[in-house]
Amino acid sequence: MMIVDMHCDTIALLRELRKKNNQEPCLRTCSGHLDLQKMQKSGYLLQNFALFVEMSECDDPWKEVQNLYAIYEEEMDKNADVIGRVLRYEDIDKLRKQGKMAALLTVEEGGVCKGETAKLEQLYKQGVRMMTLTWNFENEIGYPHCYKSETEGAGLKPRGFELVERMQELGMIVDVSHLSDEGFWDVHKVMEKPFVASHSNAREICRSSRNMTDEMIKALAEQGGVMGLNYCIPFVSEQFWREKDRGNLQAPIRGTDDYLQMLVSHAKHIENLGGIECLGLGSDFDGIKTHESLAHAGEMEKFVDAMKKAGFTESRLDKILYENVLRVYKEVI
Repeated sequence: MMIVDMHCDTIALLRELRKKNNQEPCLRTCSGHLDLQKMQKSGYLLQNFALFVEMSECDDPWKEVQNLYAIYEEEMDKNADVIGRVLRYEDIDKLRKQGKMAALLTVEEGGVCKGETAKLEQLYKQGVRMMTLTWNFENEIGYPHCYKSETEGAGLKPRGFELVERMQELGMIVDVSHLSDEGFWDVHKVMEKPFVASHSNAREICRSSRNMTDEMIKALAEQGGVMGLNYCIPFVSEQFWREKDRGNLQAPIRGTDDYLQMLVSHAKHIENLGGIECLGLGSDFDGIKTHESLAHAGEMEKFVDAMKKAGFTESRLDKILYENVLRVYKEVI
C-alpha cells in the first residue's frame, strides 16, 4: 500500500505546540494525527505539508508563513534519513528508490502573498509547489466558501487572476479548497492545466459549503484535476458533529460505526460523477477533529479495508491512494 495525501496542517501544529508548551516537538514523532512514524506504518509515499496561516490571528501573514517555513526546513534537515523534499516530479521516484518518503511543500492561505507576485515567486523559490488560494477569509486573491454576498462577483479579484496565471507559469498547483463557488468557476475558466481541490468532499452527500457541488466535481474531472477526500467530521456528515466536541483536536470523537461508510459514500459519489481518475486523498490531519474510526495517519488500513468491503478493487484503490495525484503532479510540477 502506498499513500499520497494532499493536505495536512502538521507544521502549524508543531509551531503551536512549541509556543504553548515551550517544548520542541518534532516531526518524527509527536502527539498529533500525523508524524513520520505513523506515515511509515501506513506506507506513505508522499505527504503535502501545508504552511497554514490564519490571518485573523497574526499581525503579519508573510512573517508567519516564513516562521512556519523555518520549522519545515528544520524538520526536513533533521529527518533527512527518512524523508526528502520534492521540488520536481522526478524527486518522488528518486526518494522512493532510496527507501525514503517524500514531502511536498504547500501554502494554505494565498493571502500571505498580499497580492504581490514577488512574494508568490519567493514562495516558489523556497519550494512551495501548491497554494490554496483562500482560507476562510477574503484576501487580495478572492473570496472564501463562507463569504455571503447579496450580489454576484464573489469570485477571483483582478489580482487573483494575475496570481493564478503566474502560478501556472511557475508550475505551482492551484488549489481551490476553501474558495467560493464563484471563485472555483473563475479558476476553471482560466486554467490550462489541471488544478486540485486538495481537501474537499461532495456537497450532495454532506451539505457544507466547503464541499464541492456535482457540477464542480464534473468540471474538475474534465480538466484532469483531482479532489482529496477530507476526513473532517462536519465535511463527512452533519450527523457526527457536536459543538461540545470541538475541544482538543487530538482527541478523536467516539461512537457510531457509520463514519467510514459515510466517507466511502463520498468516494462512490465522486467516482460516479467524475470517474475514478479525479479522486485522491486530502486528510486535513492536525487541522481537524478526527473520528475514532480513522484517528490518525497510522490507521489508513482501516480506510482501505472499508473501501474494499464497499467493492473498490485494488486497481481503483491504487488510483485513489496515490496514482491520480501523482499524475497531476507529473503534469504540473
